[in-house]
Amino acid sequence: MSDGEDGNSNPREPVELDDEQIAELREIFRSFDRNNDGSLTQLELGSLLRSLGLKPSPDQLEALIQKADTNSNGLIEFSEFVALVAPELLPAKSPYTEEQLKQLFKVFDRDGNGFITAAELAHSMAKLGHALTAKELTGMIKEADTDGDGRISFQEFSRAITSAAFDNSWT
Repeated sequence: MSDGEDGNSNPREPVELDDEQIAELREIFRSFDRNNDGSLTQLELGSLLRSLGLKPSPDQLEALIQKADTNSNGLIEFSEFVALVAPELLPAKSPYTEEQLKQLFKVFDRDGNGFITAAELAHSMAKLGHALTAKELTGMIKEADTDGDGRISFQEFSRAITSAAFDNSWT
C-alpha cells in the first residue's frame, strides 16, 4: 500500500482489486456452491461461514440472507455475496479479531510450526468437506504465499482471509 492508490484514502471509494484477488473470491464462492448453480443456499452460506471459524445460528443465517438477497429469490448470488462481505472487510473494520484469525490459523497449521504447508491446507480443507484438486491447492498456496517460500505464514494467511472479500468490482 505504499503507492497510495489502493482506494483506501476515502472510505466511500470502492477498493480496487487485482484479477487474482477477484479470482480468489470467486473460487471461495464456487467451492461452497455445491450444485454449481451460481448461488448459495442458506446451507451453503452456513458452510462457508463455518469454514471461516464463524458459528452463525439459523436465525442469524436467515437474517444475513434477507439482508443480502437484493433480488428476493432466497439465494445469494456472487454479486450479493460481495456486497454483503466487502463493506465488512475493509482494513480499518475487519470483522475478524486478531484472536479469531489466530484460532483459524491454528486449525490449518496442524503441526503448530507457524506455517501452513500445502499438505496441511489439503488435509484441513478435506476435513471441512472441501477436498481440493491439485490445481486448486497449488493456486491457493500461490495466491497466499506472497514471499514465495512455498508455505503460508500467519501474516500471509491474515492478508489472504481479509483480502478475499475485497470485490467491489464484480460487474
